[in-house]
Parts: sequence; structure tokens; C-alpha cells
Amino acid sequence: MKLAEALQERADLNKKIAQLGSRLQNNALVQEGEKPAENPESLLKELDDAVNRLKYIVARINISNSEVKVEGKSLTELIAEKDCLVQQASILRNLVDCASRTATRASRSEIKILSAVKVKDIQTKIDEYSKQIRMLNNLLQQTNWSVDLIE
Repeated sequence: MKLAEALQERADLNKKIAQLGSRLQNNALVQEGEKPAENPESLLKELDDAVNRLKYIVARINISNSEVKVEGKSLTELIAEKDCLVQQASILRNLVDCASRTATRASRSEIKILSAVKVKDIQTKIDEYSKQIRMLNNLLQQTNWSVDLIE
């Protein structure tokens, strides 16, 4: 199994587990003399199976991410780098949005509001981060589809 397939299975299992939780809640109570739409015992068994498979898949993904090296770095390091760039870019986008707002003045005697930062320079930095994020995403996707999950 390729690492990318395991990542897809992890996402599917997380959705399935959430759905099983909802289905269990929907079948937890029933009117006296009635039967639930689904057997809660069967749902609990299905939940246990899904959680156990998820535990296995997540452990294999984590092991693979820490052992597979690309360009001298583990996938874990590349993911951390990408996550930090995403966070920085997001904060800088918010800063640019805030600094780009102009306050309208009704008269010349009102207080003039000016940007305290150089919006153009920050936007250039955002563009650099965005490019790095795209390149890391491409590298991660390519690697995920080319390496096998470590069993």
C-alpha cells in the first residue's frame, strides 16, 4: 500500500467513526415496545473495528513519515515546515488586510489613519511563502504516491 492510499484510508476511517458515533446516538433510545432502526451492539462492534484499524494506519503513517527521507529531511520535518509556512502566511494575510483598510475622513481636521507596516513588502513575503507551500505540497504528494507504507 502506498503512503497516499493510507492517508486516504485514514480520512475515510475518521469519517466513518464520526458517522458511527451519530448512528449510535440515534439508536441509543427507543420507545418501549419498539426496536431501534439499527442494532447498537452491531454498531459498537463496527466502531471497535474501525478504531482499531485507524490506530494501526495512523501508527504506520507516523512511522513512515519519520523514516522516509526526501532531500535530506523526513516527511515529518517537511510537513512541519509546510504547516509553519501556512500559519505565517495566514497571519501576514490578516496583517495586510488590516493594514490596507483606509479610514475615510469627512474633513481635514479629523485624525488621519496610516498603515504602520509596508504592505507591499509583506505581500511579497506572502507570495514567497505561498510558493514554498505549493512546492512542499507537490513534493509531499509526489512522495506519498511513490513510497510504500512501512508495515
